Amino acid sequence: MSKNILLIGGSHGIGNAIVTHINDGSTVYVASRENENLPAGVTHIPFDALTDTLDMSLLPDVLHGFVYCPGSINLKPFKMLKQEHFEEDMAINFFALLKVTRTVLPLLTKEAGSSVVFFSTVAVGKGMPFHTSVAAAKGAIEGFAKALAAEYAPTVRINVIAPSLVDTPLAGRLLNSDDKKDKMGDLHPLKRVGTADDIASAAAFLLSDKASWITGQILGVDGGKSTLNMG
Repeated sequence: MSKNILLIGGSHGIGNAIVTHINDGSTVYVASRENENLPAGVTHIPFDALTDTLDMSLLPDVLHGFVYCPGSINLKPFKMLKQEHFEEDMAINFFALLKVTRTVLPLLTKEAGSSVVFFSTVAVGKGMPFHTSVAAAKGAIEGFAKALAAEYAPTVRINVIAPSLVDTPLAGRLLNSDDKKDKMGDLHPLKRVGTADDIASAAAFLLSDKASWITGQILGVDGGKSTLNMG
């Protein structure tokens, strides 16, 4: 059966890679500000997660999958972060996610077996310097997802992927040279940073029926960084 899957954000980075992974066999809707990188067959809905309300008339009556991709990487010492930095990170990572999730849940509950995928960061489970703002925002996602998964089981499965550093436009300033990529890669047991396809493969799995007995989980796709000490 063809599935209807909605992504918030899908023009760049991990979101775009997910679209590529699920576009063969599923009906894919992408709500985003831009659409230049979307493949043929994908329905684009102009949408800014921070300011817009999703137009439900542009979606099908039933959704089988939902992915929220927008996020931020705001890495600074705590003493350099102002209150508004925390509020901005919470706005894009959590409050916008909350608003859209509330909007689309009625479509996800019409048929049993739908799947939701959110994104966190390895820095929630493993304390890392300069991550106070993003870890706080992503930590909110993890707590929200687990509680929501309990509330909506068994109809809707809700899981979170927690990556380490991934080579995407969002992380561009951290990985803008081969030397930086090598140094960042060496911090991981698998000796490389992640790719968008690494994360997209995990998201596609969680959206599929192959993951039908998985819910309420935080899946670390992080090159081993969250659990292995190679020192």
